[in-house]
Amino acid sequence: MIDRAGARAREAYARAHGHLMTKPPHLRWLYIAAGLALLLATLFAVWIALLFPLTPGIEDVKQARVARPTVVVSADGRQLASFEQGIQMKVPLSAVSPNVVNALIATEDHRFYDHHGVDFTRIAGAFVANLKGDAQGGSTITQQLARNLFRDEIGRARNINRKLKELITAFKIENTYSKTEILEAYLNTVPFLYNTYGIEAAAHTYFNKTAAQLNETEAATLVGMLKGTAYYNPVTNPERSLARRNVVLGQMLKAGAFDEAKYRQLVKRPLRLHFARMAERNGKDDHFTAYVRRWLVDWAEKHDADLQQDGLVVQTTLDYDLQQAAQRAVERQAGALQAIADVDWAHSWPINATSTQTYVDMRDGVNPFEYYWQSHGELLETFIRESSDYRKAVDGGENPVAVLKKLKADRNFMRQLKASKSRLEAGFLAMDPTTGEIKAWVGSRDFEKEQYDHVAQAARQPGSTFKPIVYAAALEKGIAPEHAYLDAVTTIRFDDGTVWRPTDNSGTTGRQLTMRDGLVYSKNTITAQVVRDIGVAPVVKLAQDLGVRTSKLAPVPSIALGSSPVTLLEMVNAYSTIAAQGEYRKPVFVRRITDRNGQVIADFASQTPQRVLSQESAITLIDMMRGVINRGTGTGIRYRFGITADVAGKTGTTQNNADGWFIMMHPNLVAGAWVGFNDNRVTMRSNYWGQGGHSAILLVGDFFKSALDSGKVSADALFPGGHKPEPVTRHAEPPPEEDVEEGGDMQQEGGPPPDTPQPPENEPPAPPQPDLQQEGITLPPPNDA
Repeated sequence: MIDRAGARAREAYARAHGHLMTKPPHLRWLYIAAGLALLLATLFAVWIALLFPLTPGIEDVKQARVARPTVVVSADGRQLASFEQGIQMKVPLSAVSPNVVNALIATEDHRFYDHHGVDFTRIAGAFVANLKGDAQGGSTITQQLARNLFRDEIGRARNINRKLKELITAFKIENTYSKTEILEAYLNTVPFLYNTYGIEAAAHTYFNKTAAQLNETEAATLVGMLKGTAYYNPVTNPERSLARRNVVLGQMLKAGAFDEAKYRQLVKRPLRLHFARMAERNGKDDHFTAYVRRWLVDWAEKHDADLQQDGLVVQTTLDYDLQQAAQRAVERQAGALQAIADVDWAHSWPINATSTQTYVDMRDGVNPFEYYWQSHGELLETFIRESSDYRKAVDGGENPVAVLKKLKADRNFMRQLKASKSRLEAGFLAMDPTTGEIKAWVGSRDFEKEQYDHVAQAARQPGSTFKPIVYAAALEKGIAPEHAYLDAVTTIRFDDGTVWRPTDNSGTTGRQLTMRDGLVYSKNTITAQVVRDIGVAPVVKLAQDLGVRTSKLAPVPSIALGSSPVTLLEMVNAYSTIAAQGEYRKPVFVRRITDRNGQVIADFASQTPQRVLSQESAITLIDMMRGVINRGTGTGIRYRFGITADVAGKTGTTQNNADGWFIMMHPNLVAGAWVGFNDNRVTMRSNYWGQGGHSAILLVGDFFKSALDSGKVSADALFPGGHKPEPVTRHAEPPPEEDVEEGGDMQQEGGPPPDTPQPPENEPPAPPQPDLQQEGITLPPPNDA
């Protein structure tokens, strides 16, 4: 069959060729030219047909014109962040000066009202001019709008394929909208440098006025920038900008915008800029919005959403007022703790004061950390060797000794290194235990200075804040809270041959203490005996069930004293499970997402809790942890802040005062804080201020006092079996007889304690992401914030 078809084709060709040869030569070439033209036209039509479905559709064009950025709002609707493409202030064409429209059409597309998206006459003229060496563009305003709206769909390559996509899209735009609507869309989307988009924002940026107020020269200056925004930038290249502006004025003269006399006046005027960069709307991200932003990018990709155009409203769970209270508490109290560290390490003698104000008053009169760097010379050299500057120089072939000497002599480098290492940091988180919703999230003292997130990213040893999990496992095993243990240093031998002999830095009494008092007074000796009786595996399993679900827990006995690093998010989640009487809920940070019309397109608010701890054990554990606040290591909540609500919690301190923790539970809100230095080789000097019951407790107490005083949290809410404590007299300090928590010996015999991972300089590690109630999406590492 193929042979017969081929034969017929050859016969047809022979007949056509024979017929053509009978014609005069000039007709032969005419027929050949016509055939080639028809073939090319057919191929071009096929090409266009193939490209047509690859360009934006009519609905995409309609969507682009009414594009609105996605906004992130708090639980009560206050805007927290947005996905705007830079600074953009959309206005109707009626709010734009006619001078702008006249300049634009005269310069960029003088046949704008005569073509249907593509000006073939102008394209032909530009083609001829380019052949003569006079580079010209043939794009219409509609084509430029197509590029502005659909950069990714049309592409950026300089080739015929991109140009054809642009032409097709321009036709679609013209078929969808009027000339007025096209001009309005163009003027609202065109870029003008400095992260500024649209004529209104440009008018404010360059001339400190609205687009409606632009005169002829100002309009010509801005329109002149469109030929090359950087090249004709009036701020950095005023001479070029002025020359280009006068070219635009010349084009306006040709178009009849004004007469010759007016033109001569205008070209003599100087630029007269009033340049001022506009502030980014809604400020900058904080750790919470940066976290949400990363999740949204992933969610949008999976759900085919455009965060810059779809106008989505993302309602988070954040309580705006509680977030403000948290930020104030971190700023105020962590600032005071920084003053304590600065003053204590300034001289060879410690201050030993128990009032934060004493240190704050002394702060300006000392050289912060002067004695620390004098007495830690070897550590300082280690910090230098670990710096990126040192590594880069050595990797480049320089002598290590010479590099070290050079950097030590570099005052600016040393100043920055010492400042970064001696900066105290903090993390704070509050969540609703009844829903799992995040209510406040502060990842560091200042997001602009420190993007490393100490809520979800930093994994640190939790110290004694981990102990309630041990005691919960014991309660589940049937050990009563009044079960007695000997408060003495005991050698504990495990079945695997492990020998462990933990101590309390505060000493032991040699008396029998109940398991309840072991938790209240944070006794390492008692906790170690408890974990001996129940085993390590149940503790690890319960910790994971309660909420420690991303950090890898080392199944060793010292885990009972908080030796295995975890995140603040995990620990607050675990305490929330306890506060919810043993029902686990995943942390939720986005409640719902609605479209531009208010229709809910994703809802994350409801989740079915998981029973992971018996209600009886949870209620008993809460009562034991009440004792921490009423008579144990957390009494500062009562005596420093005068809080009389039914609350329970636990303090935590790690070896050498590297980490201070405090987490407190209220029936409606659980809040926790961590304080320390990013590098745990730098610590608080004072054993008093290094303890979580005196450091981290300040942040939580300050926050809760604001929350209770404002009525955001009820002072009358009670846990089962609870009652509101009697009012207490506030003191500057807790009573002197308070038993304070010590970090204790958290190492097994024959080995050092586990190292706490440190964030590498300028590049924090990418931690495992917390298990959040958002469709199980794995978030990207939160180190690009």
